[in-house]
Amino acid sequence: MNQKEVVLGVDIGGTNTKFGYVDKSGNLLAEGEMLTEAHRPAEEFFERLHNQAEILFASKKENLKLVGIGLGAPNGNYYKGTIEQPPNLSWKFVDVVALLHRWYSIPIALTNDANAAALGEMLFGAAKGMKDFIVITLGTGLGSGIVANGELIYGHDGFAGEIGHTIVDPNGRQCGCGRRGCLETYASASGIRRTVEELLKMPAPPSELREIGLESITSKRIFEAAQRGDKLALEAFELTGRYLGLKLADSVAYTSPEAIILFGGLAAAGDFIFSPTKKYMEEFLLNIFKNKVRLLPSSLPKGNAAILGAAALMWKQLLKM
Repeated sequence: MNQKEVVLGVDIGGTNTKFGYVDKSGNLLAEGEMLTEAHRPAEEFFERLHNQAEILFASKKENLKLVGIGLGAPNGNYYKGTIEQPPNLSWKFVDVVALLHRWYSIPIALTNDANAAALGEMLFGAAKGMKDFIVITLGTGLGSGIVANGELIYGHDGFAGEIGHTIVDPNGRQCGCGRRGCLETYASASGIRRTVEELLKMPAPPSELREIGLESITSKRIFEAAQRGDKLALEAFELTGRYLGLKLADSVAYTSPEAIILFGGLAAAGDFIFSPTKKYMEEFLLNIFKNKVRLLPSSLPKGNAAILGAAALMWKQLLKM
């Protein structure tokens, strides 16, 4: 019986870790999830991951052959195979590839979660067939993956592509990185919440968001208010789109991408975020780039996007061998 080749895609998050087996066409054949428990040693985490992945693999009745492992993680370094000083994880520095080679003798690759998302879009999603594009992940923060000439840009040290930590205002909002005014403090789920907090300190406009406590305001509630025509919520999306559009226009000048793909929770707001972002991006673009760059939503399935992205990292590497 012929064996179907699959890779194990792993998305390591601060709270939960998702994993699954993916074939070269992007079909997710089996998936699982476990608590990361990042307060415990990394060695314990990867042993639990190995054990649960093995149980999942054994549960499949198909004749599968595991040919590689791809992982997406905060502050994952592709060159070193390490996780370094990750936010929301207590591990500080972990040699992930070395740890996993205790159990596996197959190729293993690691990158950060936004880079994994970019590769997922290139192999299985909205960037299929493209060689030059940028993926922006709009979650709690803002991540980015930049592909030029068909290759993900890692830079000399593996940490290239930090559009979320380019500066909007040097005297602006405090960022978790220690600096002020980073884009992600304005254009992200947490950023739009901070924008609403600032707008609520002003006497106008009226808003249903004034009726709930600040601790209850989330990006989802802001979106729902905008759907009902709430002026303050709509203003928050307008401001968020302005900041994001401005920095995307700068990013276009570096690599001249065919498209920019918005991925993640805030991108699910649809036209509320896409329309102002596109408007301001075009306004701030250098003339030679105007009306050339498409702004697209992710086309990866929402629940499985992170697993597919991590798997795409390994499939891209295997296909080059």
